[in-house]
Amino acid sequence: MNWDDDTDLDEVELTGAELGHLQRLTDADADGDERAVEAALRPKTLDEVVGQVRVRDQLGLVLEAARRRGRAPDHVLLSGPPGLGKTTLAMIIAAEMSTPLRLTSGPAITHAGDLAAILSGLNEGDVLFVDEIHRMSRPAEEMLYMAMEDFRVDVVIGKGPGATAIPLEIPPFTMVGATTRAGLLPGPLRDRFGFTAHLEFYEPDELDQIVHRSAGLLGVHLTADGSSEIASRSRGTPRIANRLLRRVRDYAQVRADGILTLPVAQSALELFEVDESGLDRLDRAVLDVLCRRFGGGPVGISTLAVAVGEERETVEEVAEPFLVRTGMLARTPRGRVATPAAWHHLGLTPPAMPTVDSTLFDEV
Repeated sequence: MNWDDDTDLDEVELTGAELGHLQRLTDADADGDERAVEAALRPKTLDEVVGQVRVRDQLGLVLEAARRRGRAPDHVLLSGPPGLGKTTLAMIIAAEMSTPLRLTSGPAITHAGDLAAILSGLNEGDVLFVDEIHRMSRPAEEMLYMAMEDFRVDVVIGKGPGATAIPLEIPPFTMVGATTRAGLLPGPLRDRFGFTAHLEFYEPDELDQIVHRSAGLLGVHLTADGSSEIASRSRGTPRIANRLLRRVRDYAQVRADGILTLPVAQSALELFEVDESGLDRLDRAVLDVLCRRFGGGPVGISTLAVAVGEERETVEEVAEPFLVRTGMLARTPRGRVATPAAWHHLGLTPPAMPTVDSTLFDEV
């Protein structure tokens, strides 16, 4: 993909495949269709980036210093939850340095030979972006150590006593790694990144700016209160904000006059089951089961998953993080517990809570 090419906004319109596949609107991960749409909405320079002020300033300094020295920037590690702009920043790094961007992902690199083939095709100054770098195979990780530090790899030919290692020189390049779980990266790999940035969730006013910018690119007419409503339900994530914007746009075109006003946004998001706090059907189902059937807990995650008819991993990795972040769910050694905020959100009266030791809320 040559991301420098201008994207025709006509291509941003929903395809039949996307219309036929009802995706969980508050899922921060993106599928293939989602990535195609996002490409047209991504900022192209650091100046266009909304939010992440600290990371933007630090990264701008690193890139400007590299330009003045006439050298490739240090390797960059971007960490944070899905949908916050790690891939966008990798593209911006390449654009700011006026160099090509090579994209791959950790799961795609299953053998050291896969990585050697990618590295051998790099030119001086290229930016190599590896998404989900923590899922790279161990042999490939070990090869990457030498490539990042000494710009060379040893390619082993043959097996057993007759095996021969041939050193392969690699032109200086910039590795940009993205991960949603920085703690899974081995220490030696983490230490080889010259700059590490952790992306934070966005504030509602920042998401409001993003929604306005995306609406302009999509040719959507929206009011200030309609934009604020979408931003407030976006769970602090730009990807979700853009997705909700497109669904509200669909509603406005089909059932209204095409203008995204506050009543239109509220009606559209109610139709798609995204409430005022950004919770969707699955989130509310977890809270409802926890409060109504189990009296607020504690309940084991497996029992909770069976009660809502989902896989354990879905509840644990998709619904639970946001509920914990909003203070509606607590993880305890004995299971999941609904907080008073969860009861109030469902319009229920929380039971009298006995005084408990603070260690009850230690994570498991």
